[in-house]
This record gives sequence, structure tokens and C-alpha cells, in this order.
Amino acid sequence: MRIALGCDHAGYALKEKIKAYLTGIGMEVHDCGTDSPESVDYPDFAKKVAFEINNGGSERGILFCGTGMGMSIAANKIPGIRAAPAWNPEIARLSRLHNDANVLCLAGRFMDAPAVEEIVKVWLATPFEGGRHQRRVDKITALDRKSQ
Repeated sequence: MRIALGCDHAGYALKEKIKAYLTGIGMEVHDCGTDSPESVDYPDFAKKVAFEINNGGSERGILFCGTGMGMSIAANKIPGIRAAPAWNPEIARLSRLHNDANVLCLAGRFMDAPAVEEIVKVWLATPFEGGRHQRRVDKITALDRKSQ
């Protein structure tokens, strides 16, 4: 599986730690930036990761900012993206199981790398359950078309 990573300055340090974790477990990583802790605007990197997924370059993405919320809001503006902030493994699992989240958003200022490694591990391993949840994901996808 190829994973696109993106962050702003507040998520940079955590992104770098999780990038090392992912490559260490054999994942292919596409780093969409930023490449330093210098101040940048998070929507630019949410867009890069979203386009990487929508263009088929990566199957899923992980975004890091101070709270995970700004990245989630920005990424969810891009049709085809279902970005979910998660703060524990169970929320991450349910975002995949029920919502088929293709982007995970994490809080660089409030989470430590060992906790995030577990969240990422669960999120990557959890399949979409489908069934009654497919109907709901289809309705979310229909909203993408209505907003254009």
C-alpha cells in the first residue's frame, strides 16, 4: 500500500516520526511536504495529499497539523476524500470500518509518536465493512457531486 503524507509546520515533527515508522514496516510513502518546521498554510498540503489519492498515486493519506481539525476540514473539501480526525485506535478503526475514510488526520501538538503508531497501525489494517455502511458512503459521495 502506498501512503501519501502531508503536514504543516505544527505537524512536521510527528509526520517525520510516522514516516520513519511506516517505511520501517515496509510501507511505500509519498511525502507531499512540508519539509521543515517553518510556518506554512495547511490547506496547501491537504490539497496535495487529496490530489495524490484522487489521481491514483496513493491509496490512502495521513495528514498532520496542530489539532488534526484544520487538515480534516480542508481535505474534506476535495471531492472523493473522506478525511477523519482520530485520537485513539478505536476512532481510527471505526473511521475505516464504517466510513471508509481514505485520509487520517492527526494532532501534531497533542499526540506522541508511540500512540500515533498504534492509531496508524489499526487504521491501515482495518478494511471497510460495506453492507449498510456502503449506502451511507454512497450518499457522502453524492454530496461531492451536488456541491459542484
